[in-house]
Amino acid sequence: MQHLRTAFKQLSIPSLLQAVLNVSLIFLAFILIYLLGKELLHFAKMTFWYETSLNEFLETILIFFLYFEFIAMIVKYFRENYHFPMRYFLYIGITAMIRLIIVDHHNPLNTLLFAGVILTLIICYYIINKTPVERPGK
Repeated sequence: MQHLRTAFKQLSIPSLLQAVLNVSLIFLAFILIYLLGKELLHFAKMTFWYETSLNEFLETILIFFLYFEFIAMIVKYFRENYHFPMRYFLYIGITAMIRLIIVDHHNPLNTLLFAGVILTLIICYYIINKTPVERPGK
């Protein structure tokens, strides 16, 4: 009975939620790896067998990098003791905005706004790199 109480005390709500989060992220990583493989196959077909436009080709490359960045972010999460570095979110945001500019560049105002968002993300990245990191326990 004492062992059961000790085991129950060790199983807290935060650790249970952390376990659910970890399992979910591992499952998401496998889905992203599968989709990355599909995108790589599509990229190979476009390169060697299809006649495609430059915009479609660049869009496929950027989608590939989005998958790659999400997988890298999940790997970094486990290596950094369950912490997502903010710069990875900024990388993904910049890549996504570049993709939007390539895909939807017909409206000059939208393109200018997207470029402003990219500039804002780059400024945020600069601020994050210049700000000293203070973590508890260090």
